[in-house]
Amino acid sequence: MRALQTLFIPFILLLQACSTMNNVPLKTVEHVDLQRFMGDWYVIANIPTFIEKDAYGAIESYRLNADGTIDTTFTFHKGSFSGKLKRQNPKGFVLDSSNAVWGMRFIWPIKADYRIAYLAPDYSQTIVAREKRDYVWIMARTAKISDEDYNQLIDRAVAMGYDKASIKKVPQQ
Repeated sequence: MRALQTLFIPFILLLQACSTMNNVPLKTVEHVDLQRFMGDWYVIANIPTFIEKDAYGAIESYRLNADGTIDTTFTFHKGSFSGKLKRQNPKGFVLDSSNAVWGMRFIWPIKADYRIAYLAPDYSQTIVAREKRDYVWIMARTAKISDEDYNQLIDRAVAMGYDKASIKKVPQQ
């Protein structure tokens, strides 16, 4: 019985530690200059939603409206670079004064959690995350980034509580 407790207690503690990681609030960047953030972002890697599975050449584009909302166009080719072009047009809503927490509306009235958790000082790379740590998007202003930059961004996502094995590279040309 004592041997079973010796094995069981560390296992329970490990499970609790893993489950509380997602209870830690997700840190966002201190401030996002929305004008600088607007434009095209190539999706370099992600934990794909059902819409994004088998996406090639994925690009997320943002345009700031006069009313402060953000028109978003998400495009990708399904299955290959020559596959059918798919397009989504959610609308973004800035939800805090840092401009780092957004609600992204795909279907009215639901606003999905969307948080800018990392942003390079030159606005060349970003990680968009969710409080639940269920989806993540690693994006860059260019279709290709160095292996070193890619690995650093993956390490950042893992440090935020994401499972490295769940993050998939998105094919880009």
